[in-house]
Amino acid sequence: ILKIVPGRVSTEIDARLSFDIQASIVKARHLIDLYEEAGIDRSRVLIKIASTWEGIKAAEILEKEGIHCNLTLLFSKIQAVACAEAGVTLISPFVGRILDWYLKEKKLSSISVEEDPGVKSVTEIFNYYKRFGYSTEIMAASFRNIDQIIALAGCDLLTISPALLQELENSDRKVVRQLDPKKSAQLDFVRLPADEKSFRWYLNEDAMATEKLADGIRRFKDDLIKLENFLKLHFFS
Repeated sequence: ILKIVPGRVSTEIDARLSFDIQASIVKARHLIDLYEEAGIDRSRVLIKIASTWEGIKAAEILEKEGIHCNLTLLFSKIQAVACAEAGVTLISPFVGRILDWYLKEKKLSSISVEEDPGVKSVTEIFNYYKRFGYSTEIMAASFRNIDQIIALAGCDLLTISPALLQELENSDRKVVRQLDPKKSAQLDFVRLPADEKSFRWYLNEDAMATEKLADGIRRFKDDLIKLENFLKLHFFS
């Protein structure tokens, strides 16, 4: 992939380490060692870690070693604030999964893009980051439709599926920048505390973020086990 992609790629650590700071650090260092042994500079790799408190603290240490991190499974402002305070390179807030939760919870078939909770979440995080001058990049992910993508035009980065890229290409809709750092800098925000007690409390108070973080970790774990079993069957049997 790195021979094709000119920028960075993400490599995820074992989701079963999501609540173990030291084990996450050891795994991340090992992955970077493997890349560097293959002649790949660490600047081209993002270590993907779940946005638990432990994951964020592991990333804080790794960033100081020049190992850049992508904090994933991010569903709340408090997770984003903790990541920024830790000096994380990049976060991946999941727009579509947030929408999915609210559709199911409220028993709705759709929500307008203007009221889309996933779009609102990323917009708020973007404005907060730019208001306080954080360098952490925001890479919005998990889109369900092009309306969400267009509504977040101007976000630092977007990760878009081939199907939605094709739909955008075929669309004649005009894309106008919606997120603007200059406008964000003029907004009035109260800083959120980023200590462990506050993190756990705010996350606990957000049922959607709590459920989706746990669900995401389980899904990542299940996928890893499937991969391990596949490799054992086809390559190590």
